[in-house]
Amino acid sequence: MKYILRLLLSAAAVILLSYVLPNVSVDNYVTAILVALALSLLNFIVKPILVILTLPITIITFGLFLLVINASIILLADYFVDGFSVDGIGWALLFSLLLSFMQWILFSLFKKDKK
Repeated sequence: MKYILRLLLSAAAVILLSYVLPNVSVDNYVTAILVALALSLLNFIVKPILVILTLPITIITFGLFLLVINASIILLADYFVDGFSVDGIGWALLFSLLLSFMQWILFSLFKKDKK
């Protein structure tokens, strides 16, 4: 249940960002859910492999290369999901930064107290 809520919140963030950013588009709500699902799967499977393979350059850039990895994950989701498009790596970088920030805000609003 918690995963489904997080997936729907991520989809809502994707839709909101598609309205805000001019070069990011999502066709409909189902596409946004598919984008959120694709991003979660790519972050789970592909991102750790990319982080390990690019560890030397990540260390040299003090971790800033992880932003490029996040943008490439967004572009991979663009490739796999029809109806979702991001025009270029710059917009993918901005999209990934804003998506992470919005997810942090939304997830913290719906977080249950553990006291």
